[in-house]
Amino acid sequence: MLKSVNGMKEKCSLSSIELKNSAKICNVECSKALKNRLYDLGILENTVITPIFKSPFGDPTAYLIKNAVIALRKKDCENIIVNPL
Repeated sequence: MLKSVNGMKEKCSLSSIELKNSAKICNVECSKALKNRLYDLGILENTVITPIFKSPFGDPTAYLIKNAVIALRKKDCENIIVNPL
């Protein structure tokens, strides 16, 4: 559930964004090795990302980012802080 303050949505983890709702990446909070891997996949600050599909068991989730589809595990998405659009 996203909270809003004065009409603006608060920052949250990527794993809490509902399907088909876009968000802008604010920060990636994880180990340097994982952060570098996520950066290689295009997960950078100020980039728009949209969850488009969940696997039948709910993990991983497919995300649209920079015209590419990538799959991320929920535990990795919890370290990606986004601002819902």
